[in-house]
Amino acid sequence: MTEARAHFDDAQGALVASGAWRADSAAALPNLAGKSVRILDGAGVTELDTNGAWLLLAAVRPQPDDPLPELRTFQPRHLDILNLVARHRAATAAEPAPRRLGLLELMGRKTLSTGAHIVGLLDFVGRLFVEVGRLLGHPREWRWREFGAQMGAVFAGAIPIVIGMLFLLGVVFAYLLGDQAQQYGANIFVVDGIMLAVLREVSPVIVAVLVAGRTGAAITAQLGTMKVTEEIDAITTLGLSPLAVLVIPRMIALILAMPLLVFIGDLAGLAGGMLVAQQQLDISASMFMDRLGDVIRLKTLVVGLGKAPVFAVFIAMIACRMGLAATRDARSVGANTTSTVVQSLVAIIILNAIFAVTFVRLGI
Repeated sequence: MTEARAHFDDAQGALVASGAWRADSAAALPNLAGKSVRILDGAGVTELDTNGAWLLLAAVRPQPDDPLPELRTFQPRHLDILNLVARHRAATAAEPAPRRLGLLELMGRKTLSTGAHIVGLLDFVGRLFVEVGRLLGHPREWRWREFGAQMGAVFAGAIPIVIGMLFLLGVVFAYLLGDQAQQYGANIFVVDGIMLAVLREVSPVIVAVLVAGRTGAAITAQLGTMKVTEEIDAITTLGLSPLAVLVIPRMIALILAMPLLVFIGDLAGLAGGMLVAQQQLDISASMFMDRLGDVIRLKTLVVGLGKAPVFAVFIAMIACRMGLAATRDARSVGANTTSTVVQSLVAIIILNAIFAVTFVRLGI
């Protein structure tokens, strides 16, 4: 292989190149500062790839929009490579630099994006209700196997983490309340505080957050991946509805699993509180259960359990809609999965605030 060489001919204003020009040939270029190159002579060039062509063109034409010098005595295949690289350099230079958006324009774009997202969600909800109505008239078309599989994934798989999280939160609440109650000799009232906090607020909200992060993200990733691999298109080609096959079983599984998980979380939270009350406040397990039986009300339990299906509906709709809205690339699947978690958490917080205000107004 001949080493790359180049020299500048002042008489002709030509850069004369020879040898094999590749990516490591930059050192062979002479200093052309202040010189006008009118000709690029390649009679002695034996080998040339796109990297070598770029080096030669960058030397004789520093700016992509400068006029191209005469390409003289190159082999036809080398000339084709030079012309190809020259076109791409010109096209790259023609691309406008990214423009920084002003505050008002940025707010406008975000507003339009949010509006389009809301319209898409409403369209999804409308089509979902139509599909549910159709399935109610055709019970044999319900996907019971898919529902069973999703129930196992949503419910059984989440039990350990729900028990662990709510047990620890019960311990924390009991410890904090007990530390204050001991100062006034009101140890027994810690049971009341633990019961109200865990049953009404902590258990339904924490379970919903866990389900949103665990199951909601998984649903979006699953459906998004199916969109990328064209499995959803295959389902449609077979004459089946993706909503009936993929969305509705997942939604029903979430709606049924969430109250069960909240109830398990209630038991775990109370168990954690009872453990701390026994160790820190000298409240035995029997005393704890007696006090719990005296103060617990059915409405307290129902309020917490009643929030769960509402949270489940919103988590399922957001997760399924974002999964089906993914485009056919991995970046979109990742972005939509992240968006599912964020939207679900915001929805849970807003819904819980609405519930709190409503229950206070109704005296529940």
